[in-house]
Amino acid sequence: MLTGFYDAGIYIYALSLLFFISDCIRRNRGAKRMGTGLLAVVGVLQAGALVIRAVEERTLPIFTPFDFLLLLSFSLVVASLIINLLQRAEFAVLLLSLIGFSIHVLDRLWFSPGNNPLKHWETVHGLLVLHITLANLSFVIYTIAAVFAVMYLFLHRKLKGKKWTDTVRRLPSLEMMDKYAYSLAFIGTPVLSVSFIVAALSVISEGRLNLLLDLKVIATFAGLGFYYFYLFKKRSHQHSGSFMAKWILTGYVFIILIFVLNTWSDFHHWSGE
Repeated sequence: MLTGFYDAGIYIYALSLLFFISDCIRRNRGAKRMGTGLLAVVGVLQAGALVIRAVEERTLPIFTPFDFLLLLSFSLVVASLIINLLQRAEFAVLLLSLIGFSIHVLDRLWFSPGNNPLKHWETVHGLLVLHITLANLSFVIYTIAAVFAVMYLFLHRKLKGKKWTDTVRRLPSLEMMDKYAYSLAFIGTPVLSVSFIVAALSVISEGRLNLLLDLKVIATFAGLGFYYFYLFKKRSHQHSGSFMAKWILTGYVFIILIFVLNTWSDFHHWSGE
């Protein structure tokens, strides 16, 4: 049943993307409504898959890479549906949908539900739930911020070259996108910071202090440093909007790197023995 829900979600997600792309290429309200409706169906299917995993694991489905990415894709679908209510948000929705669809497909290709690698962390189970939930939420927030940063750089380049196209007219203003990116980074950074602190407390509680020097922990700390630097520079008004947008994207690369490092990290593979 889980495979059926997941595969159906992939097919419908792909169809939804086609309608969103059609609307972005040439204004088509009918295509936009169809894409939005199909995206909502994808969200329902993903929610169903999460419920199935919760029943199978008898806990929140967040501890395996498969479940983490499934929840991340579902969160991006929800975020896309919410952003779709904003004016001139078609391209933001399209980019978020492309990212969400890619995560959904790669999760299907790379991972399987498998066993819970953190099942032995019995004494700090509640802390781990909070840590992973906040990490997932921060990933979603940073992804949306990165989308607005990409759109900012695109529009900035078009305006600098005085290229007035239909795409340019359908985008939010530079000021608005800069504001969105900053607000999201302002929210996402404390969320990831709390997740990082909770993870550190979990390690300390289990007496595994050596894990504090794990490559994933160091990379997370570096990623937070990028975003805190961005917030500091943004408040000081020392750099242009395009420079700040590039800094947002640099920080986002670190966030992706943090997840990729799970393969070489011991933090999420400790067996408790």
